[in-house]
Amino acid sequence: MAGFRYIYAIFVIAVLLILTVHLRNRCDRICNLIISTEAQQSRLKQQLWQKQLQLESYMSPTMVFKSLPNE
Repeated sequence: MAGFRYIYAIFVIAVLLILTVHLRNRCDRICNLIISTEAQQSRLKQQLWQKQLQLESYMSPTMVFKSLPNE
């Protein structure tokens, strides 16, 4: 009976260690996904900001006067 308890305890510890490794790997993957998504979001915000600056430059009064034909 003591041998069975030993084997059971070792089995439970092994299962707990395997689950711990699995959860840690899953957490690492999720953290990497979050980091890459935030980096992509930052790049998209920069691109949007550049496009907004371009649009504002097209709408500025000096650009409008430059595009008018000189008489």
